[in-house]
Amino acid sequence: MPSVFFSFSHADGALRDQLEKQLSMLRRQGVIETWHDRRVGAGDEFEREIDEHINTDDIILLLVSADFLASDYCYDIEMKRAMERHERKEAIVIPVILRACDWKHAPFGKLKGVPEDGRPVTQWTDIDAALLEVAQAVRGAAGRVVGRAPVPATQIPAAMQQPSPRPPTAAPRSSNLSLAKEFTQRDKDAFKLETFEYIVRFFENSLVELSDRNPGYEGVFRRVDANRFFATIYRNGKDVSRGTVYMGGGAWSNGISYAQGETTASNGMSESINVEADDQSIYLKSMGMSSFGGDRDQKLSQEGAAEVLWNVLVRPLKGNAY
Repeated sequence: MPSVFFSFSHADGALRDQLEKQLSMLRRQGVIETWHDRRVGAGDEFEREIDEHINTDDIILLLVSADFLASDYCYDIEMKRAMERHERKEAIVIPVILRACDWKHAPFGKLKGVPEDGRPVTQWTDIDAALLEVAQAVRGAAGRVVGRAPVPATQIPAAMQQPSPRPPTAAPRSSNLSLAKEFTQRDKDAFKLETFEYIVRFFENSLVELSDRNPGYEGVFRRVDANRFFATIYRNGKDVSRGTVYMGGGAWSNGISYAQGETTASNGMSESINVEADDQSIYLKSMGMSSFGGDRDQKLSQEGAAEVLWNVLVRPLKGNAY
């Protein structure tokens, strides 16, 4: 069965955990087995274990982010060794773009990144959909590995030959070693604040871009205070959409809410984004008010949450020349 190695920065551990969950069906079907450095057991030699897998596993996932590129170990050791094996067709390297970064200029930039078109996972409205594309790419790679004849050792220069693969006496381990994480209310509040500031930048930049791209339209952003901003769109000087985004929402929501018009009240909303958590990560969910429940079950990234609220603002423009 093809073996999959995760090369990742520990700063991206939560996303790696979510990806491994998405690969669980492939493991259950016996399509792949997976390994990463969190599986190094007590008393094992950390670097020896990693070297063993990076030199023998069939599929290597580079979980790419700014932290990955900044890590000397990930970049200079794991990635370079992975690319050597990829060039010799000993392994298949798949760049998985987790977060936006300058990855196209890296040695693996010539490879096709996943999800689709190398769009970072965190920029997808639905993170599960993004990770499903990664899982499908891994399934395809596993199929190619199974149908591929091994490269004879005599074709590999002696200087690049590695010690014998994983010793048969290595202790077997379960692939189900992820333990539940606990997130405090402080963690959730910090994530909500971070998300609100992301939405602030998203709206401010989107209003500028809307104005630049559409003659006759003008987008105006106004920050009211630390917890609230107004967004207005004019067409030929006439206001065609006004909205308020604020943190809170009284008894209905303690997340990030959108209200039609400009208001300093916090007791009405057209849509709301709440912070939730499972046993592996903190994520965002829409109440689904603006989509009649259509978005309610999706786990949203920060960009996905911002897009939900932006769509409420621009909805009155749909059908116009926009």
